[in-house]
Amino acid sequence: MTLDIQLRKSIRAADRSFELDVAFRSDAPRMVLFGPSGAGKSLTLQAIAGLITPDAGRIVFNGRVLFDSQAGVRLPPQQRRVAYLFQDYALFPHLTVAQNIGFGLRSGCWPLHRPERHPLVRQWMNAFRIENIAASYPLQLSGGQRQRVALARALVASPDLLLLDEPFAALDQSLRQHMREELREMQQRLKLPMLTITHDPADVAALGDVVFNMQDGRIVEPAALQVQGPVQASVQA
Repeated sequence: MTLDIQLRKSIRAADRSFELDVAFRSDAPRMVLFGPSGAGKSLTLQAIAGLITPDAGRIVFNGRVLFDSQAGVRLPPQQRRVAYLFQDYALFPHLTVAQNIGFGLRSGCWPLHRPERHPLVRQWMNAFRIENIAASYPLQLSGGQRQRVALARALVASPDLLLLDEPFAALDQSLRQHMREELREMQQRLKLPMLTITHDPADVAALGDVVFNMQDGRIVEPAALQVQGPVQASVQA
């Protein structure tokens, strides 16, 4: 598994501009982009997922070219086999838990008839122990339950790479460590490569085999992080 990123993107508004110029490469199963708000972490994740188009660069995962500005390659999001967990989970409020998860199978399968009976939907509800809330709606769920539903929806389509945008920011402090452990155990069990963005050193300690530090749209020399556990800091200019 190798993720190779080289991308540039200019964002211009009436009162400000931002230049994203990022390059890194890793074959670690758990990668982290660490940095403050506004560093460009989410833009990088969105470019990998195909939600925004870089001005220039190249994105390659496992030898498969997802984007190459010079070659004119830009795979649409649905062909990248990349799952994206949004910071606010982006669950559909008018759909039940089972319907939200089934929406991850929407390509040629939506709308699902009785999604709670679909074998893949059932598999992931069982995996995250949420089968008892299959008929519930997002507003009826706790923060931890919403995260599990969002993860199940992300994984139901069998992605090759999981992207996590500040996955614990919406959770109470008391729940965060439990969900970090649950996510780490899930990654180890599935052996699914995972790229997490965060500003929290505790997330780095739990989920970072390799850490890339971002500031002002660029990868910078690693800073000293106050974390527990072994973390490898890696930089490629």
